[in-house]
Amino acid sequence: MRITPLDIQQKQFPVKFRGFDVEEVFAFLEVIREEMEDLLRENASLKEHHHRAEAQLQEFRDMENTLRETLMTAQQMVEDYKTNARKEAELILREAELKADTLIKDAQERVVKIHEDIVDLKGIRRHFKEELKRLIESHVRMLEFDELRESEEESAAGSLESEIQGD
Repeated sequence: MRITPLDIQQKQFPVKFRGFDVEEVFAFLEVIREEMEDLLRENASLKEHHHRAEAQLQEFRDMENTLRETLMTAQQMVEDYKTNARKEAELILREAELKADTLIKDAQERVVKIHEDIVDLKGIRRHFKEELKRLIESHVRMLEFDELRESEEESAAGSLESEIQGD
C-alpha cells in the first residue's frame, strides 16, 4: 500500500491509557520507512537514469558537433577540389592555347619559308630557262654558221672544181 502525504497527515493513532499505541506507531513508521526507502531507491535510480541520459545526450551532441565539423571539412575539401580542378583545367587550357599558338606560328613560318623557296625556285627556273635559251640560241647560231660555212665551202669547192675542170 502506498502512503501519500495526506495519509500521513490524516493518520490517527488511538489513545490508550498511557498515550498512543506504540506498536501501531512503530508499524506505521515501518511502513513509512519502507515507502521512503522505495522512494529513495526510485529517486536514486531515476537520478542514475537521468545521468546516463545526460551523458548519452552529451555524446549525441558531441557526435553531432563532430559530424557537423566533418561535413564542413568535407564541404571545404570539395570546394578546394573544385577550385583546384578549375585552376588545373585553366592551366591545361592555357598550355594547350600556347602550344596551339606555337604550332600555328611554326606552321605560318613554314608556309613563309615554303613560299620563299617557291619564289627562289621560280627564279632558278627562270634563270635556267634563260641560260638554256641562250645555249640553244648559241647552238643555233653555231649551226647556222656551220651551214653557212659549209655552203660557202661547197660553193668554193664547186667553183674550184669548175675551174679545175675547165682548165
